[in-house]
Amino acid sequence: MDLIDPKYLTPTPIIDSDHPAIKDYAATTTGDTRDTIEQAVKLYYAVRDGIWYDPYYPFYLPEHYRASNILRSGRGYCVCKAALLCAAGRACGIPARVGFADVKNHLATRQLLDFMGSDLFVFHGYVEFFLKNRWVKATPAFNRGLCERHHVAPLEFNGLHDSLFQPFNLKQELFMEYVADHGNYADVPVDVIVAAWKSAYGEERVDSWIQGFEDSKKRMERDFYREEVLWGED
Repeated sequence: MDLIDPKYLTPTPIIDSDHPAIKDYAATTTGDTRDTIEQAVKLYYAVRDGIWYDPYYPFYLPEHYRASNILRSGRGYCVCKAALLCAAGRACGIPARVGFADVKNHLATRQLLDFMGSDLFVFHGYVEFFLKNRWVKATPAFNRGLCERHHVAPLEFNGLHDSLFQPFNLKQELFMEYVADHGNYADVPVDVIVAAWKSAYGEERVDSWIQGFEDSKKRMERDFYREEVLWGED
């Protein structure tokens, strides 16, 4: 293996790969597998389908992204799931980091788009694993059940090729479009994410989301899985 910056193998306050629950989760998920590609693939599917995608999950404090907390809650939005997958990879000795991009979502619920005031998802998160001497992208955001509801093929990962959002759904309607790349990080840059959200969605709107979480004791009274799916509407 080429020389890798040790920060991509080291626990952080958010990507707490040394937490006992994370270590146990990684070991249980990978089992007797010692091949790093097979380990990464097993971890990917465990996080993709075992942790539910929830766009209404809290987002403004480090604890909201901490891998051990996401594992405990069983849900989170894309950056939360990426933090968990990254931590599980490091727990297996696989160099891993989190990457970010802005994506335009052409397929969402009417309620989510109204809530955000935009179809631009700023600082969408994914993971990069160092496998076979190259960085490979893995995107565990959408669990299989959610993909089926939105008529989108679940995103697969084989450890050899980048796993990125599909541009089209099963009806050949626009699904996701990458519009900006924000690079990669050894840890989740919470302050950077919140600042980017305020810039994209408006400081008043984002502050109202934060206040809503505070008032509701960290749980927003919204159920993404009961909302009205849009089928590629403008």
